[in-house]
Amino acid sequence: MSYPDPTYTVGSGEISASYRPSDTAPELLTPSGGRTYYLATTESTRGEFGLYRMDMAPRAGGPATHFHRSISESFFILDGTVRIYDGERWTDATRGDFVHVPQGGLHAFRNDADEPASMLLLFTPGAPREEYFEQVAEAAEWSPEERAEFFIKHDTHWIEHDTH
Repeated sequence: MSYPDPTYTVGSGEISASYRPSDTAPELLTPSGGRTYYLATTESTRGEFGLYRMDMAPRAGGPATHFHRSISESFFILDGTVRIYDGERWTDATRGDFVHVPQGGLHAFRNDADEPASMLLLFTPGAPREEYFEQVAEAAEWSPEERAEFFIKHDTHWIEHDTH
């Protein structure tokens, strides 16, 4: 394996780094009390990756088993306990634990604990996940056709008859 082809090919460097202070307000607040921070979006990384911090409220639950066809998803636990399903078994991931799910990998995650949990989510390559995060809670109110279109648009493929 080698380095990818260069994408910056002119000049001798530029001032283009971005800084986000730790006290920046979250971009998304959920009804359950969760917070999502858009640390690096596909737009800001030119499609290379998306990085989000998700602070989950106690007993917030999470999505059912699903997979992505075009993006991988990685989890780095910052605090608390996040239950992560790898398609075979659930694991209680805690501070410092890392889980990588390649394209096609079955997975689910949830906070079943009485304490909050916090994690970083990394999607590669970058994908516009912001719209997904902002609208997924409303999907239950949509017609089956609208839901199906939304999830396909956002590369989220649910496993039918999921018992996890």
